[in-house]
Amino acid sequence: MLTAVYKSLKKADTYLYIEKRDDFSKIPEPLMAMFGRPQYVMMFDLSKRKRLGTADIAQVKEKLSSDGFYLQLPPPEENLLDQFKKQNGVSSD
Repeated sequence: MLTAVYKSLKKADTYLYIEKRDDFSKIPEPLMAMFGRPQYVMMFDLSKRKRLGTADIAQVKEKLSSDGFYLQLPPPEENLLDQFKKQNGVSSD
């Protein structure tokens, strides 16, 4: 299962996995507008990978098969003030 990976120039740490290089026909227009002009990163055989960086490989395979693409978003930012309050037993307002 060959997979092409593109990064967003508009959204940091956001990647788009597609089945065929430069074929964005299965990507919804609103998503492409949000993603911006895709910048090619690499192409690899997904079936030969045991794991990916931060993406769940099973979910990537499933989304590629069902939707024709997978969108990898950055993890949510942690609220350091809330963490501090929790560690120190302070209730949030």
